[in-house]
Amino acid sequence: MGQFTIVVKHISNPSKLNMEYVKTQGRITILITILVVFKVHAVPTLYGGDADGGELRDDIPEINSDLDLFEGDIAGDPRRNAILDETRRWKFPIPYILTDSLELNAKGVIHQAFEAYRLKSCVDFKPYEGESTYISFTKLEGCWSFVGDDKIGQNLSIGAGCDTKAIVEHELLHALGFFHEQSRSDRDDYVKIWWDQIIEGKEHNFKKYEADYVTDLNTPYDYESVMHYRPLSFNKNPSTPTITTAIPSFNDLIGQRLDFSSVDLLRLNRMYDCSNTQTLLDQCSFELINVCGMVQSEADDADWVQTLSSSDEVDHTLVGRCRDAGHFMKFDTSKVEVETSAILESRILYPKRSAQCLQFFYKMSGPAGDKLVVWVRTDDGTGNVSSSSKIHTITDSVDDTWQPAYVNLHMKRKFRYIFQGVGGSNNTSAGAILIDDITLTETTCPSGVWKIRNFTGLLATMPTGERIRSRRFYSPEGYAYGVNIYPNGRNNNNTEYVGVTFHLCSGENDGMMEWPVINRQATITAMDQDSDAKLRMSATRSFTTETTIPNWIKPSSTSGADWDPSCDCYRGPEYGWSTFISHKQLQRRSFLKNNDLIFTVDFDDLTHLVKSEVSVKPKSPSTDLLEEETRREEIAEVPKRRQVRAVSKDACNPNPCHNSGVCVLEKQGKATCRCISGQATYYAGELCEKQHIDGTILGILSGGAAGTIVLTLAIFSVIRRPH
Repeated sequence: MGQFTIVVKHISNPSKLNMEYVKTQGRITILITILVVFKVHAVPTLYGGDADGGELRDDIPEINSDLDLFEGDIAGDPRRNAILDETRRWKFPIPYILTDSLELNAKGVIHQAFEAYRLKSCVDFKPYEGESTYISFTKLEGCWSFVGDDKIGQNLSIGAGCDTKAIVEHELLHALGFFHEQSRSDRDDYVKIWWDQIIEGKEHNFKKYEADYVTDLNTPYDYESVMHYRPLSFNKNPSTPTITTAIPSFNDLIGQRLDFSSVDLLRLNRMYDCSNTQTLLDQCSFELINVCGMVQSEADDADWVQTLSSSDEVDHTLVGRCRDAGHFMKFDTSKVEVETSAILESRILYPKRSAQCLQFFYKMSGPAGDKLVVWVRTDDGTGNVSSSSKIHTITDSVDDTWQPAYVNLHMKRKFRYIFQGVGGSNNTSAGAILIDDITLTETTCPSGVWKIRNFTGLLATMPTGERIRSRRFYSPEGYAYGVNIYPNGRNNNNTEYVGVTFHLCSGENDGMMEWPVINRQATITAMDQDSDAKLRMSATRSFTTETTIPNWIKPSSTSGADWDPSCDCYRGPEYGWSTFISHKQLQRRSFLKNNDLIFTVDFDDLTHLVKSEVSVKPKSPSTDLLEEETRREEIAEVPKRRQVRAVSKDACNPNPCHNSGVCVLEKQGKATCRCISGQATYYAGELCEKQHIDGTILGILSGGAAGTIVLTLAIFSVIRRPH
């Protein structure tokens, strides 16, 4: 009750709250409730061995607190609205540069964001190859972007603390033309802005704009948007919100930094006329009668049957949501002869890449011996999809619950994927093989997948500081690693959060590996188990291995690593997040489907990104004149007057000229500015920094002003004349 008493005293002070907002006791009570909720999230705290603050890490307004940017993270002229101005929309793929000012982890996270856009929209990216328009990702002060395509190349800053997938997605949405959610004209119907709690001078970040300036593309207000401010954005007091929701239960939801919301994607795909995504080849939850175009083989002995969920056999798609609803595919292995087979084939698919990941959920409830086999049938060279290859075999299930499976494919030509169920014995008892929620993406599968059964039960019973350990996984290179999970926090300071840490293990390949292992990115994801891959909002966090942290040497008896008989291996020191995800967040979405929590893990080599920067190719003056619009001093106005640049050895790149002046290289390589002039004004000075009004126009203006004064005096004298 001590914390509650402090909060009551604070909000009772009339200097803290505008009396307009506290007219009734009921409204005071609402704000008290909000303050109590937000007190927990007010001040991020780092603990030893943590990569960052996890769910409590600073958000964009805190990172950019010393900068003066439009809406907190928009650089340049805010009037340039790509939603309404179609000429400022990008053509895909968008060329990009990763400058070497970026932290290595940021470079890896940017690629993660690229893959998220490709999976969920038609937006695509490509390395810069001399195009006139591009995005240069660079590390300047803070996280910010220009809005829309400026047609001349533009910077997007991923500064210190900005290296998360969701923040990169957020800034790229600005670059694609979008503003913040709470800027829309109808926001007052959904959120309340507490103006007296905003830091002085930051009020402009909460302005709203009419629909002819910021359009919502005919979509509803989205509390879940990755473009929404958090409640404590730009606040004076660490525990007092500046923005609250009309529906109190959404106060903990606004400002989420997991992934795109469904409405974010609706707007993005609507604005860019996306009909398909770049990397989602196929997905099926078997809810429709056509079972996603999959076909039964005529050469097998039995069939897969589309089956309605029941109390005995619950489907995976809707488990925990609806009772006796949802469908899955079932091969009944009871009372079948040995080697009885049922084959289910996908439609023909046409890959663009050479790597795919087939993800699905399965359940095997029969006796030992039943098998689930994944095959592919490919083009045999004549155009017929008839050449078959066995890819993966599952011989039994860990238990009688739904299990995740990830299978890597490497298809370069048209193909089908196939599920073959095989009865392993003359079964006399009930048994079946079930499959559900198939997703096929043109990406590689994670190297580690860990399902923790009945995680809800662990939250209720495990003490703070106690951990569970994963089995040993291997990265594509051959490094062995593991993950520790602390269901109720690593210590008493974070009991409402799940702690997650990563560590190296000794393994069979250690003699061939390089030590210490550096320039690798560890990425851990708590999976949102939504059946639609486009709508998943998983919690993903990453860090890169560096020599400054001694955790990345070879785990052994002499390195201080712990021996673990369960894996017959040494486990090195752990490193990760004490506040990876909150218990409240776990209860949202589909993190705990059937009370089970699934983590995926990657440990990828980013050495090829250490030196990723390429020089910008210079453009001719005529090209600059045609493409450059009135950016005024946008670049000079970037945070703390640090020059925004796309790194280049060319003296004209970035353009040093102000007011749309054209930079021209002289023979000696010196940059000279050629200033533009209009009908009424012209620019002069070494950098075109001085604006002048044309003499003729000035004369007209002066004459007009003098005439106006004379006319005014004459009228006044007439009025004053006695009648």
